[in-house]
This record gives sequence, structure tokens and C-alpha cells, in this order.
Amino acid sequence: MRTPGTRFLVVGLLALLMFIPLWFVSAVVEDRTRLSEQSIRDVGEEWGGTQLLSGPVLILPVEGPVQVPQPVEVTDPQSGQTRTETRMVTEIRPMAPVFLLPEDFTLDVTTRTETRARGIFEVPVYAAEADLAFTFDTDLAEGQLVAGERILWAQASLRVGVTANRALRGEARLMADGAAIPLEPRADGQPGITAALGDPRGIGSYALALGFNGAAELYATPMGRDSRVTIVSDWPHPSFDGAFLPDGSEIGEAGFSATWTIPHLARPLPQAARSDTDLMARATSAFGVRFFQPNDFYQQAWRAARYGILFIALTFLTVLLIEGRRGKPTHPVQYILIGLAQSVFVLLMVAYAEQIGFGPAYGLAAGATAALLTLFGAVALKLGRRTLVLAAMLGVTYAVLYLILRSADYALLAGSTLAFLALALTMIATRNEDWYGPAEAGTRRPWFGRERERQDAEQDGPPPPPAA
Repeated sequence: MRTPGTRFLVVGLLALLMFIPLWFVSAVVEDRTRLSEQSIRDVGEEWGGTQLLSGPVLILPVEGPVQVPQPVEVTDPQSGQTRTETRMVTEIRPMAPVFLLPEDFTLDVTTRTETRARGIFEVPVYAAEADLAFTFDTDLAEGQLVAGERILWAQASLRVGVTANRALRGEARLMADGAAIPLEPRADGQPGITAALGDPRGIGSYALALGFNGAAELYATPMGRDSRVTIVSDWPHPSFDGAFLPDGSEIGEAGFSATWTIPHLARPLPQAARSDTDLMARATSAFGVRFFQPNDFYQQAWRAARYGILFIALTFLTVLLIEGRRGKPTHPVQYILIGLAQSVFVLLMVAYAEQIGFGPAYGLAAGATAALLTLFGAVALKLGRRTLVLAAMLGVTYAVLYLILRSADYALLAGSTLAFLALALTMIATRNEDWYGPAEAGTRRPWFGRERERQDAEQDGPPPPPAA
């Protein structure tokens, strides 16, 4: 390992070898990530979980004539014998109901977030107040009937779907033209609430106030012919999701507000139908917001492990370049120790971030690692004043890594730029390097260009004698 070329190759192989400890570090980070996600799911489900408001829907029972077979005893007048015949008779039976969607639908949701803890993990949850205002055009129902059918107007009911009834909090109030109507859980075992309206043809407008808890996500369905939905929250990091994006939004440190305006042509839902379109609405038209946690430290630690090989290689390269041609070059074991120290940096960052937050944890882990490697360069590698170069490189490296971890959008830009600059500086610093090292007496260099140079010299013959 005396020639520069050989040393570069060996150090490159050692850098690739560092993929092994980085892989184990990544596995530890992923395990902690799964534990964190499981804790978030558990606390979120206990608080209410993801919420999806679906409805309202006006349900109108229908009855109509049905031909059914009925056995009839018939006596033969001649023989007097009795036999059983089957005849079709008409009976009035329940038919498929008519489902009406609102004409004008307005939903205003206000959420207040708070943080719940499970061990060392913190989970953002919210308490929401929803105000719904809507109307129905009951004239559309008659167009859904066939001959002989009639609507049982007095048995009409209103239904609003939720993700889970256990998330409902406070008093739910339904007002029809200012008159209160009692609400009950759905009788079919599905999540949601229902109200017996009586004859809805004389009701002009409805208003529903609903309080509920939730976590992680909040969605709604655009059930009206003209739907307007507004969500206001004190959470500063929303991620809008679903079938529709908001027409406009305002996001700041104090929270966000977003508004959706959705016409009926934008959603594949009929205003009146003989089948329930609730599942279709949930699957194709739901939209809302995720209460996003940007750059949580597990994501940042995982990214640090993925970029770790780059920074380990830069450190190896720096040591190789600044150690010069001293008589005792850095041993491979010393390179491995340097790589292991930088791999452990990621574990330190995660361990401390779980206790004191990402910023202080990164500063503590980066400072401890940089100080250890600087001391190692001064004492073990005996770099002397060149230790300052190593310290400067480590400072720049961990500063760039912090930028990469804090901004996922610019991570690739910063990492690739740093790699390019490191390569360019290495090419400049080694532009006059003799990679084969000084030739020793009686030895030959058969690799790459040395053999070609010897052959060319032999073909050209000895140099001409000097002119007299």
C-alpha cells in the first residue's frame, strides 16, 4: 500500500465496505420508525382515528305491487275432488327506497389540535366542530317510481355517515326549519347517525351541528349538487389529499384554512337513485386534509443513513489526501474505525432526538462525532496542523448533511453538488500525482501506460548522439 494508486483503490474498497454497518443502522432506524407508527396508530384509533363525513342523504321508503305465487284450493264441480293450484296474486310490499342527495350543501369544519403521548412518542390529534347546511328537492323522487309504486313520505329519514360513532363528542343537533329533530345511531350496524323526519316535503332547509374527535386525516364527500366545504385548523402543516384539491388555501404558523367548491358534474353521483351511492362517494369523491408531520426525525435519520456512504467516502478521501507521503500511511483498520464512528452518528442522532428533539440531537451527535474524529486525526493519525483541514471538512460535511435532512426537496441537489465538488477538488489536488509511485531499480510496470511507454521507446530506438 505504498503507491498512491494502490492506496486509493484500497481506501475505495474500504468505503464500499462501510455499506454493511450503514445497512444495520438503517434497519435499526426502520424498526424505531415502525414502533413510532404503531404508537401513532394506536393513540389515533383510541382518540377517534381517521374521520370521513359522508352525507347527508334523504331516504324515502317505497312500496308497490308485486306478483307473487300463492297456493289455492280448487274443487272440481264434476268429481268433487279438491286439488291445489298456484296462482299469481298481487301484494303490496316494500320496494327499493329512493335516495336523494342535497341540492345546496355547505360544510364548515373547525379543528383544534393537541398532542397526546405514548411513551416517548407524541401523536397529534384533533377535536372538530362541523356545521352542515343543506336542502333537498323532493320533487325528484317521483321520477324514480314505476307504475303502481308510491313513496311512504311519513317514514322518510335522514342519514349522515361517519367513520366511527365512538369518535362523536358533545351534542349533535339537527334543525329542520328551526325545529329540533332527534338523532339516533344507525340501526343497521353501520357507523353513522340517522333521524326520522316525517314528511320532508314541507321542510325548506336543514342544519346539523356535529362534534367529533379524530387523528391524522379528515375527509368529506361532496354530496350536494353544489357543494362548498371549508376547513379551518390551527395545525401549520396540512397536506391536501383526495379527489379534489382546494380552490384556495392560506397556510401559516398559526394554522391553515382551505375552501373547496365542487359542482355536481365533477362527481359521479346521481341526485336521485334507487340504490345507495354512499360507498361510491367514499371511494371516488372523498377529499380533505392530512395532518402532516414534515421531516420527522425518523425520516431524517433514514435519509442520513442513505447519504452516510457519501460522507464516509469524503472523510476517507480527505484523510488520504492530507496525510501526504509520510513514511507510515493510515492503516485500513484506522479507516474502518473512522467509518464506524460516522455510522454510529446516525444512531446517536435518533436516540437523542427521541428525547430532546431533532435540532439539539443533531448538534450533539454531529459535534461529538466531529470532535472524536478530529482528536483521532491529531493523536492516532498524527496529522499535525493538517488536523485543522480534517476538522474543517467535517464541519462542512455535517452542515451540508443538516441542510439535506431539513429540506427533503433540496436533498438530492445538495448531496449531488457536494459529491461533484469533492470529486473536482480531488482531481485538482491530484493532478500531478504519480499514481504508480517512483520506479525502483530493476522493476517493470506492466500495467496501463507504463508498458506502452517502454514499447514506444524501444521502437523509436536510442536517442541520436549529440551534435558535435
